[in-house]
Amino acid sequence: MRFEHPATFNPIDQLKVVGHPTSRIDGPKKTTGTAPYAYERHDVVPNQAYGYVIGSAIGKGRIKAIDLAAASDAPGVLAIVTAENAGKLDKGERNAAPLLGGPEIAHYHQAVAVVVAETFEQARAAAQLVRIDYAKGEGKFDLAAAADGAITPKPSFGGPADTAVGEFGSAFAAAPVQLDARYTTPDQGHAMMEPHASIAAWDGDRLTVWTSNQMIAWGAGDLAKTLRIPKDKVRMVSPYIGGGFGGKLFLRADVLLAALGARAAKRPVKIALQRPLMFNNTTHRPATIQRIRIGAERDGKITAIGHESWSGNVKDGEAETAVSQSRLLYAGANRMTAMRLAALDLPEGNAMRAPGEASGMMALEIAIDELAEKLGMDPVALRIVNDTQVDPEHPERRFSQRQLVRCLSDGAARFGWGRRNAEPGKLRDGRFLVGMGVAAAFRNNLLTNSAARVRLDQQGTVTVETDMTDIGTGSYTIIAQTAAEMMGVPLEKVAVHLGDSDFPVSCGSGGQWGGNNSTAGVYAACIKLREAIAQKLGFNSAEAEFTDGLVRAGNRSVPLAQAAGRDGIVAEDAIEYGDLAKTYQQSTFGAHFVEVGVDADTAEIRVRRMLAVCAAGRILNPKAARSQVIGAMTMGVGAALMEDLVVDKRHGLFINHDLAGYEVPVHADIPHQEMIFLDETDPMSSPMKAKGVAELGICGVAAAVANAVYNATGIRVRDYPIMLDKLLDKMPEVG
Repeated sequence: MRFEHPATFNPIDQLKVVGHPTSRIDGPKKTTGTAPYAYERHDVVPNQAYGYVIGSAIGKGRIKAIDLAAASDAPGVLAIVTAENAGKLDKGERNAAPLLGGPEIAHYHQAVAVVVAETFEQARAAAQLVRIDYAKGEGKFDLAAAADGAITPKPSFGGPADTAVGEFGSAFAAAPVQLDARYTTPDQGHAMMEPHASIAAWDGDRLTVWTSNQMIAWGAGDLAKTLRIPKDKVRMVSPYIGGGFGGKLFLRADVLLAALGARAAKRPVKIALQRPLMFNNTTHRPATIQRIRIGAERDGKITAIGHESWSGNVKDGEAETAVSQSRLLYAGANRMTAMRLAALDLPEGNAMRAPGEASGMMALEIAIDELAEKLGMDPVALRIVNDTQVDPEHPERRFSQRQLVRCLSDGAARFGWGRRNAEPGKLRDGRFLVGMGVAAAFRNNLLTNSAARVRLDQQGTVTVETDMTDIGTGSYTIIAQTAAEMMGVPLEKVAVHLGDSDFPVSCGSGGQWGGNNSTAGVYAACIKLREAIAQKLGFNSAEAEFTDGLVRAGNRSVPLAQAAGRDGIVAEDAIEYGDLAKTYQQSTFGAHFVEVGVDADTAEIRVRRMLAVCAAGRILNPKAARSQVIGAMTMGVGAALMEDLVVDKRHGLFINHDLAGYEVPVHADIPHQEMIFLDETDPMSSPMKAKGVAELGICGVAAAVANAVYNATGIRVRDYPIMLDKLLDKMPEVG
């Protein structure tokens, strides 16, 4: 199905099943411990052995020699694979560094060997006996030091490196009110609950991997490319994923080394990366240095806005696109954005929930507050006065839907923004200085082709098959809701099978594109199934109604089960997008409001209240969507107050590579979170009239926290995270 015109009334608009706050159909399995996660697939293949990955002990250099003798003789050891005996390997299209290092080392904890043994304990013990002699090289591990040598990166998923409209330099110089500030965000880790884990088994020249991967088609393709085998010889299965946040978008070392270990041991092999390797061996959100310049008239109208960002990555890595939102969020005739990429020898930087906007809005939305203060203007009012209904870089292109003003105004009224004292450090509640902060939320709506197969059987059950994944976002449920709505059956008459490369290729889970596009693919397949059923029954497909388990046309009605017959009916289709996304700018919007208390004596920060108001098209399942947004808000608090992968600039590693040293929010850190979705549909987006929302919820949260801390204390922190050492010696005197 080609989607080339705005959606009109269609079966989804009945909203009998779609749009309702439905509990997740996979919930019972997950809460009873019966959902099959990758490492726990004891049932899929017998005689599984265990692999233990050894990561490089240096951040840059080469392996001079590797001694496997003692490890090979250890009890239970079946095989040891290194770059020397792995055979010739390629590199996946989406991997910046080789997943198996040696002799050259690209970064700390790059996998250099895997030990395979009968038990996990035997593999781990034998791994300690491997002796590796390194020649340590000089690496670049400091973004600030490398920034002067940064280059202009090639165009990427986030667009060109530089954009310019009007005459930014002269307009900024002429502006009566100016802001010129520098901000930094640190390296951050995904820290998902489930580790990267895989089981691999060979059957002749065919390989099957049961793994934890967000993008099945990408993963299977890159695994085949890395192993230099045909893609049709690889099957990847990932029905349940215990968190990903972008860290499982791409092929990682656990998958490759399980496959290599299984080939060497001639046994199925399972591997789970130990937690320290998840921080250094896999990907992370890269640190940024950002400079923002804004010029405005005294009434608050922005006349010039410039946003520059520096980030670092390994060779062949991409830049963090932190300027993305600044190209679209606020009006202003004279504009400039620029990204620069420094060569670093740290582990690969890549996607982490809302890549680009999450980091960029941590800076931009503080800058907007700083500008408001210079103007003596309310921060909500400043954002509203600079709203735009057209793409500021391409004014001929309107937004398909843009309700940012309503998000801000409704949120301000709901949160009690009018009670905020604009003068910092003046409101106290017991020992706490209290402040409020606000930030806009923005994330683009990304359209990605997605396919599905639907089958109707003689029991009247509709089965959906697609390689779409569920990373905790509720994919099983919204896909089932879509099929139930389209075919006129109750939810319990729908079976959903996900995460298998034998199924039609979906959009996958990433970039906030999963929910809208995957359901649109199911919609397309269901349209084709409806047509096949109508044709079989001799109905006019345009007139046929599917409701209450029946197919009706005119004065005839036939039960779906009867229509299926003994052999059932199968249909497969995909949603493919035309040029609507070029004609209309498609984005999601929101507003975050935060209240904090800062202890007047210790400078400890307590988040007291949070509110998010989001406009993201039709919300297919408000219950699941709310869960995603409050989870994203929680991550935003972590980014603001605690998350920091600290770089050891001598040895090139993230030194706090475990969940003891890398702090994330816990229940005690997070208060009640209120969440409001505006009533909105977007017919430009897809037949579902929906958009993604799971990443919008993090965009701007950290800045709202930072702005609240400033309102409470009068201390402006521009370098995240906002920890005690950045406040203590500047705290106001409190009588």
